[in-house]
Amino acid sequence: MAETVQYSLTGIYGGTFDPVHYGHLRVAEELTDILPLDHLSFLPAGRPRLRNAPFVSGEHRVALLREAVYNNPRFLVDDREIRRPGETYSVESLQEIRQEYKESVVLCFITGADAFLRLPHWHRWRELFGLCHFIIVNRPGSVQINNPSSLPDELQDICQSRWVTAAAELKNSPFGLIFTAPTTLLDISSTRIRNIIASGMSARYLLPESVLNHINEHGFYTGGK
Repeated sequence: MAETVQYSLTGIYGGTFDPVHYGHLRVAEELTDILPLDHLSFLPAGRPRLRNAPFVSGEHRVALLREAVYNNPRFLVDDREIRRPGETYSVESLQEIRQEYKESVVLCFITGADAFLRLPHWHRWRELFGLCHFIIVNRPGSVQINNPSSLPDELQDICQSRWVTAAAELKNSPFGLIFTAPTTLLDISSTRIRNIIASGMSARYLLPESVLNHINEHGFYTGGK
């Protein structure tokens, strides 16, 4: 009888991180233990196709992330999408990352429930299931995804047989599975932080002090939402 392959897991956490805050960081910290992950890379988006351009430049969002994670040896910042010209696509980034790791390493792509529901609008989205597992993170005040019945019809068929209910199952397959992670849902958002700063109020304790200091030093988000 063939021996079952046990893969090691690495996390890829995509988003604009405009700015990064404790909601992002707490999810990342819990996922490294729940899954568990060898390490987790934050992948800030360059020029995302399906959402408005970030308020702060890619270079500064990378700098904010590095301020936030510098003392956590399990966290990395991957700036490939910031360095890539033109619109950036997750499928291209994951193809590159996949080539950089050994076959025994599995990529776990972390995304919010709202983003996952828009998956059919992503560039070459079906190819993603051949590159990584999807880790869905629910968010306060938005649609909660816990099983295939939570998905619109266009997603249900392709996702039906991919759902797993235990994180340990992710180590038995090289790609293509979906897991909803039971993380702490902190009611913090980048939009709320931008609004607070634009209104002249304090955003302290919503994000790391070093990140807030960098924001204040450069006057980010003061001119609008």
